[in-house]
Amino acid sequence: MNFPEEFLHFIWQFRLYGAQKLHTTDGEAIEIIQQGILNKNAGPDFNNVKLKINDTTWVGNVEIHIKSSDWLVHKHELDSAYENVILHVVYEDDTPVYRKDGTLLPVLLLKGLFPSHLLNNYEQLISSTNNFPCEKQIHEVDEFQVNGFLSRVLVERLEQKSAEVKEKLRVLKGDWDETFYHFMAKNFGFKLNAIPMEMLAQSLPQHLFAKHKDNPLQIEALIFGQAGFLNQSLEDEYPQQLKREYQFLQKKYNLISIDISLWKFMRTRPQNFPTLRLAQFAALIVNSNHLFSKILLIKNHRDLQQIFENLPVHSFWKTHYHFNKQTEDVGVQLGQKSIHNILINTLSLFLFTYGKIMDQYKLINRSFALLENLSAENNVIIKQYVSAGVNIKNAFNSQAILQLKKSYCNQKKCLNCVIGIKIL
Repeated sequence: MNFPEEFLHFIWQFRLYGAQKLHTTDGEAIEIIQQGILNKNAGPDFNNVKLKINDTTWVGNVEIHIKSSDWLVHKHELDSAYENVILHVVYEDDTPVYRKDGTLLPVLLLKGLFPSHLLNNYEQLISSTNNFPCEKQIHEVDEFQVNGFLSRVLVERLEQKSAEVKEKLRVLKGDWDETFYHFMAKNFGFKLNAIPMEMLAQSLPQHLFAKHKDNPLQIEALIFGQAGFLNQSLEDEYPQQLKREYQFLQKKYNLISIDISLWKFMRTRPQNFPTLRLAQFAALIVNSNHLFSKILLIKNHRDLQQIFENLPVHSFWKTHYHFNKQTEDVGVQLGQKSIHNILINTLSLFLFTYGKIMDQYKLINRSFALLENLSAENNVIIKQYVSAGVNIKNAFNSQAILQLKKSYCNQKKCLNCVIGIKIL
């Protein structure tokens, strides 16, 4: 028996034990009226089951095990949550199990009841060495069913990520603007410099910027100073101005900068260097007042994108990637791919989370609409599913695919996946 308990859940849930009359191991007739609801929390596997044993109708829970002795291994006899189990469904009946009142728990033996090809199909899926278990079969599944499950998986992804937002919101005592600022800063670090950008936001509360809203140089000084880039020897006039401003502001606000060594320049294109990203982030701060409140009011995805276009990045960066090294023709604006990354990973997430918490379903729908109007990501994982025949039209689909890969395919949870179940 090289299969998990979830395989028997699959057999029970979809009534794949055949059309023959069922009996307990003691020969009593069983009629399954309702197979119940799969329980994903602690307690018996299926709740609200209704069945007949001989002439008696029972309503309660069903527990499923590979072996009946697993009941004792898991110590269910000590757990009051299992007192309402009306049927023990097993693959092998190797020991009798009794209720607390001393009565024998009825057993349904599944071994031999379901077609052998179901187990063969399952074993082929989970033993697959392809990029994902159903890579060779997924193109055979109806696109409507694939898209239906992807919609559900996308909601799972947003709910998981929104848990991080809620935790940060709790730490920041319900301040949505400050929470949004922290996530936006982290996003501007993209993968390589996300951690130092997050540390920067933690060391530099957003409310300090409000006091210097009319002075872009001071905002730039605060950001580059806190990032540690103004602690070095600087040659040009602009960085020297930043340094002087920062030294004054550092004393005024009792600031402690992060270490410059945390920033990563290696293995990244100059366009992604942290210095340029910090300059763009500073320009966004200068250009946007009460940004989160604005985003809640903007309905058109194109208007959201324009927030991150034509940022007032200081002209110094048109000829520099570093403070002390001049170059030529630097593109100082965020590229479309970077803007889409921010719209997907921060704006869509916050529209969803705020909508959930505040019961504003129009914002949840706006989150979905934003993803539907953005082009699909184009990374290694997405290419694997496209090559297998999955139609990935937009960021809504690509975000769902990333979640599918992470939470289902990588963990071989084919029995929890509508696509996997259809193939089985």
